[in-house]
Amino acid sequence: MDMLHSAFSAGLRKRYAGYDAERRETIKLSSDVLTDAKQAIFAFHRGDLAGGEQLLVHAERLLGLLAKRFKRTVGLSDEGSYRAALEEYAEARLFLDFLKGKRIGAVDAPAIDEDAYLGGVMDFTGEAVRYAIKAATNGDMKEVRRAHVTVEEVAQELIKMNITGHLRNKFDQLKINLRKLEEIQYDLSLR
Repeated sequence: MDMLHSAFSAGLRKRYAGYDAERRETIKLSSDVLTDAKQAIFAFHRGDLAGGEQLLVHAERLLGLLAKRFKRTVGLSDEGSYRAALEEYAEARLFLDFLKGKRIGAVDAPAIDEDAYLGGVMDFTGEAVRYAIKAATNGDMKEVRRAHVTVEEVAQELIKMNITGHLRNKFDQLKINLRKLEEIQYDLSLR
């Protein structure tokens, strides 16, 4: 006795295979965005703002391609690799804004939602510490102070929120980054 509707099963397999193919492409493109953003951050630390910005432009193009895919296939925007890429992109953008002396605010990319922004801004504080260490090594107390003030202001705003889940670990790291900047300033004051 044939109890399974074969046409339904065939359609289900086809839809699932299509989703799986879209998911794999989403993971690949997301990995490319993540790589571009990470390389941009390293370029910024080397003082290569133009090179880093080019990498972010490429990442933005890939984010646009992903947005088109998400219109065709529901659920892909929740893919972990995509979420990680958004956070890394936000982190790179915020670091660039900091280096250019801009205020830390919104990231101008439509895909950056609140979770991606919060993850990115908290991760940015680690880049601010690395920047401050380099500035301290070069004897640039003004830039160390600017990094400290920026991270302190970010912490003061975020402490007003009830941050939970995976973002809680990032918030705890932000507090550690703030303490590192305070220690750098203290050490410099003793010299």
